[in-house]
Amino acid sequence: MILKIIRPMLIAMSIWQNSHAVLLRSKAARFPRIGNESKTVMNMTNYEELNLQLQGLIEGVPHRIANLANASALLWQSLEDLNWAGFYLMRDGKLVLGPFQGKPACIEIAVGRGVCGTAAAEDRTQLVPDVHAFPGHIACDCASRSEIVVPIHAGGEVAAVLDIDSPVSARFSEEDRTGLEAFVRILEAEWEKMT
Repeated sequence: MILKIIRPMLIAMSIWQNSHAVLLRSKAARFPRIGNESKTVMNMTNYEELNLQLQGLIEGVPHRIANLANASALLWQSLEDLNWAGFYLMRDGKLVLGPFQGKPACIEIAVGRGVCGTAAAEDRTQLVPDVHAFPGHIACDCASRSEIVVPIHAGGEVAAVLDIDSPVSARFSEEDRTGLEAFVRILEAEWEKMT
């Protein structure tokens, strides 16, 4: 009789412990200790799969903000060691905060200022291994150590940027650049169809 009562409790405790251990590992991976700059990141992102997921999420969906929100959530869940992933949209000659995952961020960024503004001004991806060495870096989150920003085009102009930050120095690689530029091309292919 006692075993019938205790067994479900033991199973529930076991499930809780396993899920709690997974959660702790996940948090440790997502939020490494500050000062862990020398950590080597082994990039295991399958960009082919990630980009297929993005295409499945946004294809035929005409809502730009919803699509960018889903895109930032997809990146947040798929890439390790991030503390911010999102978009800045070009409005009246400046970059304005769009959908994102992470801590609150700068609302407006002048073109040519910081990593995002430089990506927009130069119309090219900025892969920055050490944001503190980047001239004019805007520190929205002092925990950020590295960053990658990819311009998004519409009508031949920069319409937005994808911005991803990490608390790990040199987190982003050439593989990330190639994968994220392909990610952005999927957004660009649907951009004019979205409102």
